[in-house]
Amino acid sequence: MNVFLFTFLVALVSLAAGFLGSLTGLGGGVVLVPLLTILFKVDIRYAIGASLVSVIATSSGAAAAYVKEGFSNIRIGMFLEIATTIGALAGAFLATRVPTAAIAVIFGMVLMYSAYVSVRTRPRDSIVQTPDPLATRLKLNGTFPDTAGERSYFVYRVPLGFSLMFGAGTLSGLLGIGSGAVKVLAMDQAMRIPFKVSTTTSNFMIGVTAAASAGVYLRRGYIDPGLAMPVMLGVLAGSLIGASVLVKTKTKLLRIVFSIIIFALAVEMIFNGLVGKI
Repeated sequence: MNVFLFTFLVALVSLAAGFLGSLTGLGGGVVLVPLLTILFKVDIRYAIGASLVSVIATSSGAAAAYVKEGFSNIRIGMFLEIATTIGALAGAFLATRVPTAAIAVIFGMVLMYSAYVSVRTRPRDSIVQTPDPLATRLKLNGTFPDTAGERSYFVYRVPLGFSLMFGAGTLSGLLGIGSGAVKVLAMDQAMRIPFKVSTTTSNFMIGVTAAASAGVYLRRGYIDPGLAMPVMLGVLAGSLIGASVLVKTKTKLLRIVFSIIIFALAVEMIFNGLVGKI
């Protein structure tokens, strides 16, 4: 395969990854890293380095559109980013000391969990609960545009969500995936934030988390400009397309399609890691 064909195919795959990552809030890296290592035989650490650059592009492209539409909760994103940034630095430090086969197996397990989180739905509470005092004090409650008009929501269990975000940041630095799965889980399931607000706020946050760990990968020499450039451009284009599609797409369908894709990639990554192909 020549350089031009390789660059074109990588950009095409990255576009699809950015599109899916933007729609679900899980970040394009969760699809991109296994595709680069399995299809293009890229060393997993270089794939993670390119993915971190693409995650920054995804966040920059999609987050601006979501903020403009009124979906993202900036106060929640900036508050929780404190925990994820610290975790990202810790994960990036660990990544240079963990064997690539082990990273592949861990990645596959995270993918499987992401598939479960994606397809799982949280039923709305039938009983209206009182607002959380801590969330109210931090002014984390907000509104977002729904099909029936402006809808308000309350945030709950802030300490639990903050703790989960530290784990999300560690996974981001270790695996280069933006850790959107854990972020969406923390906001959607633990903090009971509406799904579309969770995914869009996750897109806003993943860029900051990735930037914290990308510096460590750059210093270690694991970011190759020849690989990172087509990945970044493809993911950025895909994230912008995904941002325009999200508003009119059924959430349930998105969850099912994405979970099927990443479950298949999870099985492949775990198998390759166990047999030593990565």
